[in-house]
Amino acid sequence: MADWSPTDYLQFTDERSRPFADLLARVPGAAAAVADVIDLGCGPGHLTRLLRERWPDADVVGLDSSPAMVERAVAENTDPRARYELADLRDYARGAASVTGADVVLSNATLQWVPDHEALLVPLVDTARQTFAFQVPGNHDAPSHRALRAVAARSPFVDAVGPVPRRGAADPATYLGLLARPGWEVDAWETTYTHVLQGPDPVLRWISATGAQPTLHALAAHDARHGTRLRERFESELGAALRDAYPTYEYGTPLEFRRVFMVVTRQGRGPRLPA
Repeated sequence: MADWSPTDYLQFTDERSRPFADLLARVPGAAAAVADVIDLGCGPGHLTRLLRERWPDADVVGLDSSPAMVERAVAENTDPRARYELADLRDYARGAASVTGADVVLSNATLQWVPDHEALLVPLVDTARQTFAFQVPGNHDAPSHRALRAVAARSPFVDAVGPVPRRGAADPATYLGLLARPGWEVDAWETTYTHVLQGPDPVLRWISATGAQPTLHALAAHDARHGTRLRERFESELGAALRDAYPTYEYGTPLEFRRVFMVVTRQGRGPRLPA
């Protein structure tokens, strides 16, 4: 697919940032005990300030496979001790990235994009000297994603770019079973947020910046090659389906969004935080 759009992604900054803050709140480690932090899949770097607030003296590195996201993060970086680099998460997992580990490693809403990411979890966790923490969306069977797959399966969209794969995350218990090993403590949970979105077609704008973006890019490329207008038609049909699935009220449009959290800590490394 074409590159991600930082501008589209940042339309709902507060809503997208909250799970990262909730994940970070459960990561143990006093400021003096954490020398370096890696943000895997850092996106446009807008959450770096939370890492700096938590660990004021740590070296912070953001890694992302999107050139556009890294470019945005570098351009808007006001933290002289933070840096952003282009790197694929799979390369990082096998020790082939520019950085190979840190005291604390976090990944926010990234792993679900990696096929068979469960096979990478143990190598990823092992790059953390103290804690590896991640959060992934668990909403791939929500009405938004069912509508995306259903509309994309219609002709002529499916004929042009193929069906939308179901990029699912596992349940907390499944991740727990993969990561509960001697010498590690696992904190696993899930949360369903009810975001109240504002403006016209807010769920379409939300999903167009993330889950629907590969399909939209593929349709745009098809349009450019063949002189068609499939992307415009697809957005119209998907928008109608999402308006049916997510009614708008006087106060806005509620969007339920389930997320799965894991904090994996080497035993004996730092105090537990209160629940």
